[in-house]
Amino acid sequence: MDAATQLTALLNNMFATGLLDEQFQQLQMLQDPSAPDFVSEVVTLFCQDGERIIGELAKLLEKPTVDFDRVDAFVHQLKGSSASVGAQKVKNTCVQFREVCQLKSRDGCLKTLDLVRTEFYDLRGKFQTMLQLEKHIQGFK
Repeated sequence: MDAATQLTALLNNMFATGLLDEQFQQLQMLQDPSAPDFVSEVVTLFCQDGERIIGELAKLLEKPTVDFDRVDAFVHQLKGSSASVGAQKVKNTCVQFREVCQLKSRDGCLKTLDLVRTEFYDLRGKFQTMLQLEKHIQGFK
């Protein structure tokens, strides 16, 4: 199976399993010869940002007194960046996270953080594979 076929299969799987939604297709449409690295740049930024935010959330939730407003602000940020790249599962988990945050439940927040982390790293791994395949394909052009 060549890289282009692998890439198509990977993306189809990411849509079929609900990792990505149509917003990601919108991003792909914005990529053109004048901005050939547009999608990879957006995805890379999303991954760096997500990792930073998850780290901040973990730190906030470890404190003796949790500042739920700050937690909510970070979750809101992650939800926004997830929505902008079409990261549907991460975005939906952030929606749940914000609901738990409203209840000011540290346990609920910690459980939801684990869920967000799992969804995010699953997506990040697939995004990294996608970027490697794209590089491989561009190398042959």
